[in-house]
Amino acid sequence: MAVALDRPVSSPAGQIQATRRAFRRPAAIASFLRSGFAKAALHSQPPLVHDRPQRWIVVAGGRRIGYQEVRRVACCCSTEGRILDLEPKAEKERRRVDVVVAAVMTVILGVGNRVLYKLALVPLKHYPFFLAQLATFGYLVVYFSFLYLRHKSGIITEEMLSLPKHRFVTVGLLEALGAVCGMAAGAMLPGASIPILSQSFLVWQLLLSTVFLGRRYKTNQIFGCLLVTVGVIITVASGSGAGQSLKEAGFFWALMMITSFFFQAADTVVKEIIFLDSARQLKGHSLDLFVVNSYGSAFQALFICLLLPFLSKLWGVPFRQLPSYLRDGAACFLNMGSLSSGCEGAPLLPLLFVSVNMAFNISLLHLIKISSALVSCLASTFSVPISVYIFTLPLPLLGVPSALPAGFITGAGILLIGLFMYTWQPFVGPSSERAPIDH
Repeated sequence: MAVALDRPVSSPAGQIQATRRAFRRPAAIASFLRSGFAKAALHSQPPLVHDRPQRWIVVAGGRRIGYQEVRRVACCCSTEGRILDLEPKAEKERRRVDVVVAAVMTVILGVGNRVLYKLALVPLKHYPFFLAQLATFGYLVVYFSFLYLRHKSGIITEEMLSLPKHRFVTVGLLEALGAVCGMAAGAMLPGASIPILSQSFLVWQLLLSTVFLGRRYKTNQIFGCLLVTVGVIITVASGSGAGQSLKEAGFFWALMMITSFFFQAADTVVKEIIFLDSARQLKGHSLDLFVVNSYGSAFQALFICLLLPFLSKLWGVPFRQLPSYLRDGAACFLNMGSLSSGCEGAPLLPLLFVSVNMAFNISLLHLIKISSALVSCLASTFSVPISVYIFTLPLPLLGVPSALPAGFITGAGILLIGLFMYTWQPFVGPSSERAPIDH
């Protein structure tokens, strides 16, 4: 949050104290920003340096002013102005540690998600579409259960539930479109090419964050993201023959897969916009994760139902045979009846996958909330080479482990250099945050 001082004060320390006294409550801050006076105040400041006029801006760092915790409400920052940060250094360090811990958890859960998906498909190898629908509709039950309990306990307020739903509809539509395009292309592309094409996700994140969030990334951040992409491509592609297989599959399906990652990247950017704008609408209170997850998943399930005939065809299941397919898949999942042969490991492995996948999605959303969509994307990307290495270990039910790709060490090294380059300087500062002001 950034607050422009409404009157000149003799010193930076006096400015900070005056702002804290004036804006003890988030409601007062929100009221001040909505009044439109904040923007006008920037232009009414007298010069603080005699030889060159400068405008002072007090930045609250986005976490706490006064007694209550708040998130960014608005930003009056100007690239021409000087910035005073109200947030103590210890608070900044704590926030940085929170982001690092959340990123590490996201990487761990991302690796577990990839490994357990392979393991879950061992008993359900003939019913992958059933597993996908189990995850999609299972989320609704779990998310809305948490939503109900957190609402009853007062964590989720009526104001959170009454937020406009059109952006949640957008989230559900983007997730459904991403699933449809990904399934269509995945049925035609070789498996080794999909992790390579998935690196377009990071590029989409950079572009969409710049366009819709108004962010301006430093050269080292852009270069670091490109190195991360190159590192993952080298790690996955070396020795797999993915390039030749991709060429044989055709340009159209590769473009379709890239489009699916565009929808997924747009989905994460919309979620970040929801968090940023809800802080202003809720007068500084932070929107609960399960509000976004629950309504987003509900609209995704709605669009999935509308697209079910098309999706079932992509999975090789005629729509008229879908009821019997789902019934047989449920029998295999429960490891019951005459169809239980070959379903050893169910329902434990599929349930483990669904649980870890749900935890991974929550972790990603939490990371978006406390940092940005791009940081969550980098954390998810970092899990790819680790997963490649895990699959070279003797895992149960997967048979003979695959060999380590020839360029794994080189690709992993480039990826680590890219991450170092991105974090070499602080994350995008307040002057480049998206922060609308009400006029």
